[in-house]
Amino acid sequence: MESIDDALVTGRRGLRTRPGTLLLGPTGARLWADYLEQRPGFAGAIDLVHKLNIPLLFTVTGADLPEPWEAHWRPSRLTVSAVSVHGVEFAEDKFVTWDDCAVSRQVWTNRSADPVTLRLETDRSWIGADGFGARAVERHGFTVLALVRSSEPALWDGVTVGPGERFEVVVAAALGLAATESRDDLARRLDGVLADAEDGRDGRPAVVGSTPGEVSPNPVIHRQEQSYQRWFDLVPSFSCSDPVLTRTWAYRWFLLRHNLAVPGVGGLPDALFYEGRAHKMTKTPWEPVGWEFSKLIPLSSPMHLLEARWHPDPSLGAGLWRTLRAAQGDDGLFRSRTVADEFHAYANFLGWASYQYALVHRDADGVAAMRDSLAAQVRGERRKLATGGDELPIETEHILTGKEYQPSYWAFHDYPADPRDRSGYTPLKRVDRAIYHYRNARGVAALSRLLDVGGDAEFDALADAVAADVLAKQWDAGTGFFYDLHHGTDQKAMVRNVVGFYPYWAGIVGDEHLPGLEEALRLFGTGAPLPSTAPGSPVYSPAGDWRGVFVKGRNGCSWNGPTWPYTNSVVIDGLGATSRRFGHRYDAEFGRLLRSYALLHFQQRDGRTPYLVEHYNSETGEPISDEVDYLHSYVIDLLVRYVAGLEAGPDAVTVDPLDIGLTWFALSGVRVAGRTVDVAFDREHGLRVSVDGVQVAAASGLAPLTVPLS
Repeated sequence: MESIDDALVTGRRGLRTRPGTLLLGPTGARLWADYLEQRPGFAGAIDLVHKLNIPLLFTVTGADLPEPWEAHWRPSRLTVSAVSVHGVEFAEDKFVTWDDCAVSRQVWTNRSADPVTLRLETDRSWIGADGFGARAVERHGFTVLALVRSSEPALWDGVTVGPGERFEVVVAAALGLAATESRDDLARRLDGVLADAEDGRDGRPAVVGSTPGEVSPNPVIHRQEQSYQRWFDLVPSFSCSDPVLTRTWAYRWFLLRHNLAVPGVGGLPDALFYEGRAHKMTKTPWEPVGWEFSKLIPLSSPMHLLEARWHPDPSLGAGLWRTLRAAQGDDGLFRSRTVADEFHAYANFLGWASYQYALVHRDADGVAAMRDSLAAQVRGERRKLATGGDELPIETEHILTGKEYQPSYWAFHDYPADPRDRSGYTPLKRVDRAIYHYRNARGVAALSRLLDVGGDAEFDALADAVAADVLAKQWDAGTGFFYDLHHGTDQKAMVRNVVGFYPYWAGIVGDEHLPGLEEALRLFGTGAPLPSTAPGSPVYSPAGDWRGVFVKGRNGCSWNGPTWPYTNSVVIDGLGATSRRFGHRYDAEFGRLLRSYALLHFQQRDGRTPYLVEHYNSETGEPISDEVDYLHSYVIDLLVRYVAGLEAGPDAVTVDPLDIGLTWFALSGVRVAGRTVDVAFDREHGLRVSVDGVQVAAASGLAPLTVPLS
């Protein structure tokens, strides 16, 4: 893949809800910054493993640098600059390394008439005069270690920069956990950073003659750029005649890398992808309160698998599988986990997504163990949830499908003014739960066949039974839509929730269901794609209030109208699959929704500034939440499978692109079952497919092609 920095470089990025803050792109295996303040060094809300809001690692004082600063954001680093009222120029590159070092390279140029004295400062409430500190975090049961060092040790006591002089320094902090690291371990990590800083000086003294006060190419920066890019060098390349889709491809890969974590401790023993590194929590230093997304959340893990499977490193999925298995209860259900605690067992489609992952990575470590784990989940959910005289799971808690406050739970009590009043609430046989159950059963059956371990008949039979119940009970022919059911009477809750599209995604519909799909797409046709509830519901609100009250606050999660990337991924996926099944009938509509969805990935829909959040006003497209660079959705998989048309099967790959009006596209370097597949199309040369560099199939236009993998 091309340089991720070149693909996504932009100007200032900061939190909508915290004007003046700065966002940082690179993240470590454990360390990241929720946001940074406009101060030299690392000050703001800094986190390790989970949300901590560490207010300060280090800063350099001595000159008043008024806001706003100039800022240039890149995935690998943040570049900032400012000028004091007296003419002291400051420029800085700052980043986090994968091994959890917060690094700042600073250049100070004194263009004033007076000397300035610069001094390195840390938070002395926990970091001592020697730069080392330890602080216990009782909530998570671990102790944070930090070691701060400078390429110019004199900076601790103060360095004077005279008029016309330039001072260059690198300051870095290594962070870790007392359970897994020591001060010596942190020092060894800093040795490499500071060695690069020494190389960058070329024997020059720290304070030299006057030069432009901006950060120049330097070994410290060069190593970070190379190190960060190395992960993206393995990523397949995709580009097309629509620049928004091309840029979305790059941003989605950044989202995966940004949210990749390897805590390696407690309840998170291996790799995982966070749902997000921002949070719905207070910003109180060391004491954030509320819900955080920097944990294992199995609700979104299937989407992470669908995206990550197109990265050629099979350890990404294998590590996530190990983390998931460590969070599985005796009842078979996967729990959300932090290092020390476990939480909800959310609905998910891990069985189906894991099978899709294995189709691409046949050599992924632990796939057989994961098959058994997924089989236990399907059996466990059947025992616990499918207790209503059929195979449709009953959901008693609306939060557990990740779609809080969907109105159908309150439909049987005329949508009371306060949905928190349980007297107006009804458990449901949910459409999304049923379809996840179906896809998981089908996925375990297919994975069993792929591994040749037997047991597929049990799960195929269950999938058939679930599908039959969905079609017989949840479909309403009069309105042409799928609905949730009363848990005891099977009466339909006549609310058009977005999950009514899910049976199309599962591929269980027939011709008779297509007019209902077309009508539903019209009804859900708000300004931003696919609201969580169609207009017309008594409690529909594009902004998420319930009868004028924001039950969870202005930025809270309410699925009674706002638009969510989470369900847009699923529904657009289902539309693409349905279009292909029925003679490419909905290709144009798929393209329209995909483009509209892609624009949500950019601030003000400008197609330039990456800024995906959790949910949006469904009529204006305004971001409602501020969990920036959020990852509980998928797009890479949609671009590979529908725009380029590449589907991995047990014995072959098929290429059958949807015609969304592109004049050309090119997908190269995709690894499938140990082979490298390239797909290219343009109106002049048609469609071409190559395997391991050799063209193996072609068509004059967009047409289905099949290529055996043997």
